[in-house]
Amino acid sequence: MSLYYVSPHRLARRIAALSESQRPDVHIPVDVTADEEGFTLIALVPGLAPDQVSIEVLEETITLRGEFQAPETGEGVRVLLSERPTGRFSRTLRLPASLDAARAEADVKQGVLTVRVPKAESAKAKQIKVKAK
Repeated sequence: MSLYYVSPHRLARRIAALSESQRPDVHIPVDVTADEEGFTLIALVPGLAPDQVSIEVLEETITLRGEFQAPETGEGVRVLLSERPTGRFSRTLRLPASLDAARAEADVKQGVLTVRVPKAESAKAKQIKVKAK
């Protein structure tokens, strides 16, 4: 039998390097509301066009992805302050019910992404009529 020793410090550095390469650069704020029919997500995505945002719906999770491009500066221009977000973002949210991806709708207006995702029929409450015998 062979034993292989891995330094905990070396392992931690490797894990940190791996997670750094996969971690999004920007965190976008998201509000989620619910009603009887489904969920509404509102996220701030200033400066992004509809084709620059990707939305995936799978069962009860929804993932928002995109990338804020860095502004181009001309030659001889020195940036003194840069506070706008640049880089990629990814938010995965788990909602309390299964979602109907086929009926989901999304739009971007003035930098605000609004996603409306109905609950799947199997997740909606059903009324059962009680019969007397």
